[in-house]
Amino acid sequence: MKVGRTVPTVREAIEEELERWKEFKESLRKDEREAFERMVEDCEKHISAISQAKRPEPFQALVMTVLLDQEKRLETIEEKLEEIEEEAGGG
Repeated sequence: MKVGRTVPTVREAIEEELERWKEFKESLRKDEREAFERMVEDCEKHISAISQAKRPEPFQALVMTVLLDQEKRLETIEEKLEEIEEEAGGG
């Protein structure tokens, strides 16, 4: 009988999910692969938040963190655009 943890930690589950996407990542063009790796880094920043969700599915957790970071980037771009428009007298 195996003694110890049988349910993977959130981090382990995420790592397992990312491993399933390894061949996909390797088939991407260089610029796409770099973007994919940035998304993975974004996900890793949110591991503790993911662990607070009730029994998150690893893929859903990854998608949610990517969406969160995309939203943050979009907000930053919109704010900068508004500043540029105001400086140009168009806002």
